Parts: sequence; structure tokens; C-alpha cells
Amino acid sequence: MTEHHLASNLNSPSDQREWDVIVIGAGAAGMMCAATAGYRGRRVLVIEHAKRAGKKILMSGGGRCNFTNMDAAPEHYFSANPHFCISALKRYTPRDFLELVERHAVDYVEKAPGQLFCADSAKPMVALLETECEWAGVTTWLSTSVNAVAAREQGGFTLSTSRGTLGCEALVVATGGLSIPTLGATGFGYELARQFGLEVLPTRPALVPFTLTAGWKEFFTPLAGISVPVSVRCNDAYYREPLLITHRGLSGPVMLKSSTHWTPGDSLHIDWLDGLDAQQALAQLRTSEPRKLLRQWLGERLPKRLAQALAQWCSSTLSLDSEHPAAQWSNDTVAALAQCLNHFSLKPAGTEGWRTAEVTLGGIDTRAVSSKDMSVGAVPGLYFIGEVLDVTGQLGGYNFQWAWSSGVACGNVA
Repeated sequence: MTEHHLASNLNSPSDQREWDVIVIGAGAAGMMCAATAGYRGRRVLVIEHAKRAGKKILMSGGGRCNFTNMDAAPEHYFSANPHFCISALKRYTPRDFLELVERHAVDYVEKAPGQLFCADSAKPMVALLETECEWAGVTTWLSTSVNAVAAREQGGFTLSTSRGTLGCEALVVATGGLSIPTLGATGFGYELARQFGLEVLPTRPALVPFTLTAGWKEFFTPLAGISVPVSVRCNDAYYREPLLITHRGLSGPVMLKSSTHWTPGDSLHIDWLDGLDAQQALAQLRTSEPRKLLRQWLGERLPKRLAQALAQWCSSTLSLDSEHPAAQWSNDTVAALAQCLNHFSLKPAGTEGWRTAEVTLGGIDTRAVSSKDMSVGAVPGLYFIGEVLDVTGQLGGYNFQWAWSSGVACGNVA
């Protein structure tokens, strides 16, 4: 096995020029599609420009790959064409993929309800896909670039690659989005879509941490490392998840989820007490513990550093003496403090961008693509699957499930 081959069909020599199916991209969707098509007896070649397959799988989920969510359903996906994902998700479900995982004896854990992760490392997940491709007779070329694609008059496609000119009957584009360019992400899939007359909807980083303006950075930087459950509202979206304060800004599941709804200039509204009615609680505090200070009360509910910083910030913002005990708070003071704690509002400077974004929001307009098999109606034999399409799942394994489902839908036909 050479460095350019993961698996080789014995009936498909490495110098073969003509294939039934060529898949561009050896990621989750691409390998799933290739194996599915290979099991149908199709002669399949996967072309990957990176040195190894599944690089993004290996780093996902903190290196443990949140490979599906048992609750995967259309309402957990963002798209300008929200009904597009229904067919594929219904026909290849999380239960179907879990059966494959169990068949390969991959150990997994449920870290949160419905969220399934590899037990120790994402490596077994990549090995599963490589093995499926090998069993299905798929040939994979790594470190191979595609320079140009052209449709042939007689049908099919010609590809100019770093290993010569190739031909195929069906071409599957599984190149992913723009997130994490250090892993090899490019806009090649979008360029191909435009070449063949498809519209590409505006893209932006999603499931990405926020960066802060200078003033907010001064407030939050001393609190780096603190993780706390909060509620966050961003436009019409509302999430209750942990928030993580980092040296660069605000992260954690609640911020990654909120980033999907955020556009520059929008505010984030944080409830530091995660649903506790601060006005009612603080009013009661005046009677039950009149000598207690705000920082002491917050310290019983939040990490000490955060409690002290919030107490100081609220007091200075409202021109209050932070040493005044609860007994000295007026009704207006109680209301103002509650607003500060339950509706803490800030405008991020931006996000960390493509460098750390887990997924791409937007992409190829799915109105030109079949929801049943991912084919392009106007270009026979052309397919787009996975993240390159305008289908983006929420945090929690949904994007991997879309990769599996769209890959199988395409592989059953291509």
C-alpha cells in the first residue's frame, strides 16, 4: 500500500484512467458515499488533496468525534431551503449509523442526551470509514489535487489532476466548507458549483467562539478558564448551555450555538443566573439576609472570581457602593441589579472566524439539487454532498449525521 493509497480494488489498478464514480474529498460524507457506491459494484475513486483521509474527523469533538445525535431532525438544521434535508435524514438515520459503529466494535459514550462520541479517540471512526471503503473495493488517492473539471459531450466528466487526466460517469463533490483552513479547507467545491451554473449562497463561519472589544476584553481576560452554565439570547434564539471564558473571548457550547444566529452588530444577552429570577431573589435577600453583600450572594451561585467581577461591574455601572449590604438596596436598585444579572448585554467584536469555526453556514443553493439523491438536475452525473451544501447542523453531532445521510443518499444512486 503506497502513501497515495488507502485501499485499492484489485480489479482497479492504480493507473486506471476511467471510473464509474469519482468522489472529490475523503471526509465523512465523501468516504460514506464512496463505500455505499462501491458496495453496489461501482468502480469508485476517492481523490483527497491532504496527506491523509478524515483530518477534520480526527480533530472534531475535542479529538473524540461527536459522530451523531440520536435526536437528529430537520429542526436542528439551518438552510435557506429548510425542507431539503428531510428525505436523506429519514432514509439513513442515526440508528442506522450506530448499527455500523457497533458492527465495527467502536467504543462510544453518550456525553449528553443523544450526543454520541468515540470513547477515547476519533481514530477508530476514521478507521471504520477506511475499512468500509476497502471492503467495498474503493480506491483512494491521497496527496492528489484536482486542477480542473469539464463535462464531456457524450456524458460524464474529465478531471485534470496532479496524477494525470481522469474520466468518470458520475462526479461527487464532497469538499466540505471553508472552516479550519489549516486542515485543508478551500472554496473549490463552490467554484465547481458556480462553473456548472449553481448559485452559492453567502457563507460565514458558524459554531465559532466570539472575540471581544477592548473594554470587554479587560473585563473578561482575568476570568479566563472559568466555565459556568448560563442562558444566552441572540436575536430569536435562546440556549441554556455552559459558557467558557477564554483568553481570546467567549466560547463554550452556548456561545458556539449562539454564533449561528449572530451577525456583526448584534448583541448577546447573558443570564448569569441561568433562569433564577434575580429581582425576586434579591428582594427576598433584603429580608432574609439583610447584611449580605452582592458579591457574597453571587459567590454562592457562581465561581468566586466571576462573582466578584460581576458584583463590581454591576455596582460601578449603576453607581452603587459595592459595600452596601442588601438592607440598603432600594426597589429601584434591586430592579437594576436584576437587569444586570439576568440580562447582561454585550456586543462582541466579532468571531474567531474560519480559523476555529466548526462548520460553514450557507453554501450551494439546494434548490438546484435533488433532496433524494443529491444530484444536480441540470447536469446529469453531478452530485454535491455534505457541508458544501447549504445545510448546517446545530452543535451536537448533527453535522456528522448530515454527512452520513447525504453520503448514503448519493452513494445509492451515483
